[in-house]
Amino acid sequence: CLKSVVLTRPSEGICLSLMPVHCVTGRGFNNLSQVSMARHIPTGQLVAVKQTNLDECTEEELLQLMNEVLLSRLFRHPNLLTSRLVFSSCCQLWVLSPLMAYGSADTLLRTYFPDGMSESLIAYLLYGVLKALEYLHRMGYIHRGVKASHILLSGEGHVYLSGLHSVYSMMREGKRMRAVFDMPHHSPTLLPWLSPELLRQDLHGYGVKSDIYSLGIVACELVSGRVPFQDMPPTQMLLQKLRGSHCCLLDVAPFPLGELGGLKVSRSGVDSGIGESVATGSLTHSATAPPTDRPQSPGPKNHSATLHNLVQLCLQQQPERRPSATALLTHAFFKQVKRHNRDSFLSLMYPAVPLTSPEDPPVSCPPGPSCHAPTSPTADTPETVWDFS
Repeated sequence: CLKSVVLTRPSEGICLSLMPVHCVTGRGFNNLSQVSMARHIPTGQLVAVKQTNLDECTEEELLQLMNEVLLSRLFRHPNLLTSRLVFSSCCQLWVLSPLMAYGSADTLLRTYFPDGMSESLIAYLLYGVLKALEYLHRMGYIHRGVKASHILLSGEGHVYLSGLHSVYSMMREGKRMRAVFDMPHHSPTLLPWLSPELLRQDLHGYGVKSDIYSLGIVACELVSGRVPFQDMPPTQMLLQKLRGSHCCLLDVAPFPLGELGGLKVSRSGVDSGIGESVATGSLTHSATAPPTDRPQSPGPKNHSATLHNLVQLCLQQQPERRPSATALLTHAFFKQVKRHNRDSFLSLMYPAVPLTSPEDPPVSCPPGPSCHAPTSPTADTPETVWDFS
């Protein structure tokens, strides 16, 4: 468990006083970091504390941590999760950040929305991610790690994009490069979300439009609760992407088009390439997504034409045909976001409940007939595990 911490460094203007609230609530960064919830004693505010044992990190992992810390101090945007304080004590690196009471979108899918989220909630989340990507791309950076587990949600309804350790700069000697060629670290775990041009590793390289492709995969992930290509071994997944097999938004679970044939037009009026039912089953599960994490046979859904169009634009095989983050923010699918305030956001989140300390009063459920909110999970249950990878 996290012990009480009192850190005073007058020369650096640091005075930190923390009281533990829970034991470890999650792990991240290749299982080298542990995340705890603590209360900042002077303000009474709950914060997330991530501790990393530097002695257990490789040289490559230390460089990633340094990159994340430096970028966290550089970036200033309301939709990017940055640290409030970073310091080291003995061999431990401590990173304090705002508490994300609703956790990640991946946790919400596994715990409360196993068959996918509503379109209103999806639009709310993706709009916040696009705002963060617009800022990163304007600054000359590629995120390279956009996925549901890096989309975090605060108790006030603010959307944050995390995973800054995978961010890569396109600036060289003061000039912005048209393309870069670096392969992300630990890319096997990111394979389902990575774009074809990034995986191809040819002379053309890749640019910021690679993040737009990842956003399209995330949209499929939020819709059905399953990650496209997740049932394939990594090698087969790589070959499918390089050969041009792509995913589109389906009225059931997303699958590569090459795996299915003779399919009907979706009920939404947009040709999604799949009918209203699909047989699942014989594909091999990959190590990147255990089969127990997500449902294998979600029920049929009927999606709007604007959502179909958004995913189709993001998953274009040629990166130059994908719209920019700025252009996507004006897409018709996101018109519904302007209608939401904090109260309407809470209604979208039901039945999910925010993580609170034992001393805090329970969160009441949103108004509605026969509304019975479930008991908030404790920190020891797997439902509250956060993914900071």
